[in-house]
Amino acid sequence: MQKLSEKEIVKLISEGAHFECELLDGSFSVKVEAYTPAICTAVHDGHKFSKELESHCALSESERLFEEDPYTGELIESMPITMIGLDSRYEYDLNRPLARCIYNKAWGKEVWNKNLPKSLRRKSIEKHKTFYRVLDALIAKIEEKFGACIVFDLHSYNYKRIEREAPTFNIGTEQIDIDRWGRVIDKFRTSLNKLKLASESVTAAFDDVFYGRGYLISHVNSRFVNTLVIPGEIKKVFMDETTGECYPLILDELKSGFKHVLTDIGAYFARAHSKKPRLRRLDMLSSKLDPAILKVDRELAKLAKGMETLNYINPVNIAQEKRKFIAKKGNYLPDFKYRPLAINPYEFREKLYRLPVDKIRDVGIQKMYCQVIDGLSSKIDLLVNAGSSQFVYSSLRYYGEPSIEDEANAQFLLHAAKYDPDTDKRISATEAVEYFRLKAADWGMSCKVELSSKLVASAMVSGAKRTLFINKDALLTETEVNALAHHELGVHMATTLNAASQPLKVFTLGLPGNTMTQEGLAILNEFHSGNMCLTRLQGLALRVIAVKEMLKYGDFRHTYSYLHEEMKMPTDDAFKLSVRVHRSGGFTKDYLYLRGVSEALRLYKDCDISNLYVGKTGFAYLGIINELIERELILKPQFVPEHLAAPEFVSDILNYLVSSIKPTAPVCLLDNLCGDLTGTA
Repeated sequence: MQKLSEKEIVKLISEGAHFECELLDGSFSVKVEAYTPAICTAVHDGHKFSKELESHCALSESERLFEEDPYTGELIESMPITMIGLDSRYEYDLNRPLARCIYNKAWGKEVWNKNLPKSLRRKSIEKHKTFYRVLDALIAKIEEKFGACIVFDLHSYNYKRIEREAPTFNIGTEQIDIDRWGRVIDKFRTSLNKLKLASESVTAAFDDVFYGRGYLISHVNSRFVNTLVIPGEIKKVFMDETTGECYPLILDELKSGFKHVLTDIGAYFARAHSKKPRLRRLDMLSSKLDPAILKVDRELAKLAKGMETLNYINPVNIAQEKRKFIAKKGNYLPDFKYRPLAINPYEFREKLYRLPVDKIRDVGIQKMYCQVIDGLSSKIDLLVNAGSSQFVYSSLRYYGEPSIEDEANAQFLLHAAKYDPDTDKRISATEAVEYFRLKAADWGMSCKVELSSKLVASAMVSGAKRTLFINKDALLTETEVNALAHHELGVHMATTLNAASQPLKVFTLGLPGNTMTQEGLAILNEFHSGNMCLTRLQGLALRVIAVKEMLKYGDFRHTYSYLHEEMKMPTDDAFKLSVRVHRSGGFTKDYLYLRGVSEALRLYKDCDISNLYVGKTGFAYLGIINELIERELILKPQFVPEHLAAPEFVSDILNYLVSSIKPTAPVCLLDNLCGDLTGTA
């Protein structure tokens, strides 16, 4: 981080510049990513204590840490304007007036074993003055721009010595003009009460353990008429207060919660008291990409290049093994071969977990990248085990398995009518290629459409090559060709092209839940475009059944026999589906198609899902994607299915069948993370 003088910092503030720095002496940091009506401070976050001071101090490092407020700086780091104290409060306390900012005795203990030299006292007092001169400059700039300012003054407290139940959050109101600011304070407490922590029930109180008598609020009150300071204390539930050990999961929960609460209250304050009555919650955040995000994103994309799942999981000798299998009338166990993995898994994992994700300050974006990285680590296990007996366990971990609800949905659709494939005139793969090329041109998509002899599915989009591959042996009906156009081009190619235009490559790699989301949206588009049919729905249902049979018996011959004889699938279709679920040793992914369309329909009825088309997204990430778009950190999707806003008419029977697919339990979070190839039958 750059180091600047007080004069340089104040000059940058006066110019309205965006910057981040430490003061030259390292006593505090300042960050201004965007000018908003809210400033966040953590004046007791620091632990820095010079050797010179230690020689005079009667307290150990652990004794000093006990009364400091570690991690409070992290709790506010998602916010665009922060000032964080880096020196220990035992050198000088920024929340006490100048005359009393250096302790002689604190919490019943003598602080110094000998008198501090005057030179050290003067040095510490000057640091105190500098902090407040910079804070004053910031507040003055905010009041000039917005007419009003809100300062969140965050602290933490030790609660184990309190012999009663203490609140999770305490708001000190003693120095607040309640007549003027009361509604903001009440809303702040209400919002804090709604935060969720797995470790305890949350309560927020006024003046319970602390009263807000600190110097920061009195200093600001004496100088600024239109600034509200809210002194807030948080119980140290995110750490062991005796040892200083952090509890990262609880801290992450609090960081997420604080980001939402502080932006919400900041916007509420601005609408009521500033010159900006239309400010929204997300206007309180920066609209500039943090360099740390770009660094992680760029390095992650470079590292994950070439991790196209189906390249390693699809057999390379399907045609030969099919001939042997059919010649022996199903009494042959195919011996499929696979492409060797061109990645060193140990080196890959090591590099993955070296990525500086902790430098990303926005907690929502940081969490998204952490989950992508965790998923890639699991994905490498999947690819390493391709073709071995261990693969099915990696697949279960990565994609999960069909639930009772999934199987019930499948059986419901299969009982709607017997499996009876279309007998309409078939269209050859070569004819289909020409049709898809015309459709891509109509939709303004710059992509290729080519035949392939290496597909298990009828068609597949390669994101890396921006190419739609068509199985050269495919024979399709007109309805199937239209459905594939809306499925493959309308969703898979659309999200590929949308992702390519984004400043963040993570949307090309893919977010958790990518397979289920992509396939759910694609099948929803078949339905909305009027190209869904019962045969297609039953095909998705049969995939669920095939996965169940594969997991239950683990025998290719049994799965084929069950599909062909019990479910009455034609020879070619039964073989193709058996390959899909048994490839690499047992691939459970196919049950996600039916589950995906169920979730897509549920979301579609509840909210606008168009932003899910920005790239290879996950249903669970719609909120953070909407936020990124509203903050202008990523672009709105250029290609969105034409029938999303205006669905075609479908029959009452088909509407009934699709709407009767019941919601299921949450899918495995690692589902097709970073998958670049997306296939469909």
